[in-house]
Amino acid sequence: MAQRSTSARAPAPLQRLEEKLTKENLWLYILSILKERPAYPYEIGKLIEERFGWKPARVTAYMVMRSLRAKGYVRISVRRGEDTGKMRNYYEITESGIKLLEKGLQFLEKTLESLKGEH
Repeated sequence: MAQRSTSARAPAPLQRLEEKLTKENLWLYILSILKERPAYPYEIGKLIEERFGWKPARVTAYMVMRSLRAKGYVRISVRRGEDTGKMRNYYEITESGIKLLEKGLQFLEKTLESLKGEH
């Protein structure tokens, strides 16, 4: 699991950086999870917490997923949940979602390399 946020004890600039790279860019985390496999909304939040060490607000996550769907980066398929047998809406990443995720990751990698002086 990724390290938990240090926001509670971190200096203000670091707290702002953490918020910008997590909550304000939730789409990156959602697409990363969905690239691995389809998931239903509640599960996506749990997977982000387990994998990345922070928990997005449920309403925010739903709003981001709705926006990603409206823009064609994810789609919904209705299927029976493995855990309960209930019918659920599973989100799946689309080809354009994969391309968006790759561009976002490339941007982050390039930025990190530049900050480290690794041009």
